Amino acid sequence: MKHLFARFATKTSEWAGKPIIFILALSVVIIWAFLGPVFDYSETWQLLINTGTTIVTFLMVFVLQNAQTRDTRAIQAKLNEIILTSHAENRFIGIENLDEDELKHLDRLVAKAAKGRGETEACRTTEAAETVTPKKTEARKRPGNAKASKMKQRPLEKS
Repeated sequence: MKHLFARFATKTSEWAGKPIIFILALSVVIIWAFLGPVFDYSETWQLLINTGTTIVTFLMVFVLQNAQTRDTRAIQAKLNEIILTSHAENRFIGIENLDEDELKHLDRLVAKAAKGRGETEACRTTEAAETVTPKKTEARKRPGNAKASKMKQRPLEKS
């Protein structure tokens, strides 16, 4: 059932994002608006568009959220893999679990490092970032040999 809904959500979100679908939806609204005088702007005329848009919106929220959540997880996994196989700070893995204030602070530190004013400070993540996954952080510290390190740190690669 999960895989069926995941495939449905992916296809529906791809379909809903196409320009032709927007044009179709806009056409429905325009036709509805032009039919207003024909139906004397009755409650039924108003109820028709309200009900239709509410139902579509309600269902699309779940479909799009499912597709977005899966895409976000895939992106996080890819970014984590890049971090693990590069010279980036492993402590940045898992920062998506930090609260908003901690993320803003970390963002300021990284922006400061990008401008060349305090690279060492920016590489030291907040204490909260280190407490998010302390066991994982310790397990992911790099050994001295960079080439051996890259070979050992490819968690998705099968032996």
